[in-house]
Amino acid sequence: MTLRYPATDVSAAMCFGVNSLDRMSERRDDTALIHSLRRDGAAKALLFAGDLLVMHTGGGALFSRADAESLGADWESATFLGVGDEGPLFGATIPESELIDTKTLRNVAIDKDLPLGLMGPAAQASALLRWHRTHQFCGRCGNRTTLGQAGYKRDCPSCGAQHFPRTDPVVIMVAIDGERCLLGRRAGMPFYSSLAGFMEPGETIEAAVRREIWEEAGIRTGRVLYYASQPWPFPTNLMIGCFAEATSFEIDPRDLELEDVRWFDRAELPEMIKGGNPPFAIPGEYSIAHQLIKAYAAHGAPILG
Repeated sequence: MTLRYPATDVSAAMCFGVNSLDRMSERRDDTALIHSLRRDGAAKALLFAGDLLVMHTGGGALFSRADAESLGADWESATFLGVGDEGPLFGATIPESELIDTKTLRNVAIDKDLPLGLMGPAAQASALLRWHRTHQFCGRCGNRTTLGQAGYKRDCPSCGAQHFPRTDPVVIMVAIDGERCLLGRRAGMPFYSSLAGFMEPGETIEAAVRREIWEEAGIRTGRVLYYASQPWPFPTNLMIGCFAEATSFEIDPRDLELEDVRWFDRAELPEMIKGGNPPFAIPGEYSIAHQLIKAYAAHGAPILG
């Protein structure tokens, strides 16, 4: 198959996909190193109150150690995210309060409140901190776990089990039939989007793409092309973006998960990308769904060689 899509790292240009931190994963067990990074005067933190990102009143989301502790952060248990050009970066949780400014990561992305290079670390922090909040007890014996590897592991002192954060892979795809593509809309949503679904155990990416399109639309597909991926911190997903070649064409949804599924001519997409008239619009540009549809609109179907 010969493709007309640019051979570049599309994923690295997406919202949440840019993360230039040196995560130093091979040195997270070096307690002396982590201790020194916590005491680095340039160290900053991204703070979360529950699932909400804490913002400065005047904008921005990086907090010094002193500011983080004044808001209730436990600096010694803050999760190490990595080292960037401006120093070490951590993620920490603070108590929820009406006195602090907070915002969902989705709205931060929509409103472009943070530079693109900070959205990836924000997604990283959000996923890790949520994992710590929801996995404080051992899944094997039920006893309380303790922090390990600077925030990338939880250990059970009772039974010795080790627990690590998980990322749930989701395939998100556009089925293509020449000059038209398949999009669906969930009930209550003001737009049409690419189809998507969680991968299941023992399943390849390609098999998951074909299964989800079949279940949601009743369309059979053949060749599957990987395009790009995007960390999706809602709560801890990795969106795996693909295109699939349709081999059947009559829509007959199997699982009734979507309110509507239909074919759209490629010529219709530019207006939808601009915003269209809801529900004939597509998701915002911060999402991989938008980028998949935009790529197909710009470059057309893959050319079969």
